[in-house]
Amino acid sequence: MNLRQFFALAVLATAFPACMDTAAMPGGFTQVSTTSREVLQAATFAVQAHDAMLSLKKVVSAEQQVVAGFNYKLTLITSDGRKADAVVWHKLDDSLELTFWKWATTAVLKTEYIYDTGPYPSIHATTTVETPTGLVTAWFGGTAEGKPDVSIWVSRQFTDERWTDGVEAANGLQPDGKRHPTWNPVLFQPKDAPLMLFYKVGPSPSTWWGELKTSVDGGKTWSAAQKLPKGIFGPIKNKPVQLANGDILCPTSNETDTKPSAWAIYFERTSDLGKTWTRTALLHDGLKISAIQPSILFLGGEQLQAMGRTKQGKVFQITSVDAGKTWGEISLTDLPNPNSGTDAVTLTDGRHLLIYNHTGKGRSPLNLAVSKDGKNWEAALVFEDEPKKEFSYPAIIQTKDGLVHITYTWQRKKVKHIVLDPAQLTTKPMVNGQWPR
Repeated sequence: MNLRQFFALAVLATAFPACMDTAAMPGGFTQVSTTSREVLQAATFAVQAHDAMLSLKKVVSAEQQVVAGFNYKLTLITSDGRKADAVVWHKLDDSLELTFWKWATTAVLKTEYIYDTGPYPSIHATTTVETPTGLVTAWFGGTAEGKPDVSIWVSRQFTDERWTDGVEAANGLQPDGKRHPTWNPVLFQPKDAPLMLFYKVGPSPSTWWGELKTSVDGGKTWSAAQKLPKGIFGPIKNKPVQLANGDILCPTSNETDTKPSAWAIYFERTSDLGKTWTRTALLHDGLKISAIQPSILFLGGEQLQAMGRTKQGKVFQITSVDAGKTWGEISLTDLPNPNSGTDAVTLTDGRHLLIYNHTGKGRSPLNLAVSKDGKNWEAALVFEDEPKKEFSYPAIIQTKDGLVHITYTWQRKKVKHIVLDPAQLTTKPMVNGQWPR
């Protein structure tokens, strides 16, 4: 055994005894500052030595051991949001060597950007879906939200998990040559039917209309646009659900051009894949609680619950006992909301996930909460937490393999994609809507 191997074995035995068959060797660690130059140097080196594509985001904890030089035992977070344990040997000749690396057990399996660059300086409003041929994601992109050049872009995931370049799937070009912006794409895969792409076209949310395209090849090609009937907009931001009888129930909402604008939710239904439609009336006055962009959860039997954003600084909730035909009274939860988009999904194990900005102001942080009953929510994960940045308009689904996929707007520049194993989620109680430290 050479000197390097001896010290590597010594630090593994002392720092991570569960990894070794032998007893811990002499030479204890002492806690040191996570922001010292030596610690940051060691942590930066550890990340780069493990994966040159990553960078250091934060050092969570640091300890030092005096050997022939120093060993630094580190817990750190990488640029993709994952946590790892590492040991770096700072040798007497001032060189560094990574002697141990292990990703911490976490529900987050993967984080990535779906594309590096695209022909759109600004993007927003992501949506994602599982099709028989793989994942498909869409967003709107152009010069800026509301500009006429904003189009709907679609990317498909290959079997090796790479994503295609974004392809324009829809735009707001009119027969007379005038062009309007497009808004809020929503992908939905019905059972045994073509993939559906809902989106909005028009100068503003109070004047837009709904359009629908379909794809029979998993998003490679799309049909001509079908303008939805007057008063029908399709799902306004978040995915529809398909009920036991085959009906597609679309969560939607209305923003009037009055001052103040009345924001009210309602639900649309189609039993023939968008050929014909029915809808509820607006479910509240849109002023006492100004709510839009609902998501639908399954509470068991014909009981449904919808949740979404409001102007009142809280996430709203509303329930139905008859599969969405009628709905009860809308109310505010304890969960804060900065008037920013949310999304939610019911897992196959019956739990519910809600992704949202847990703050009263701004669009950071971006959080994940878990509930067993749709009423009592516990804190699970914080995906982003940089102040004065925007991480918003998330979409969340569960795929047939049981994993959870999330996409969201990353600073209006990129689409971020996260993969979770929901079985690994750990939660902490929230008291009066306060995120635990």
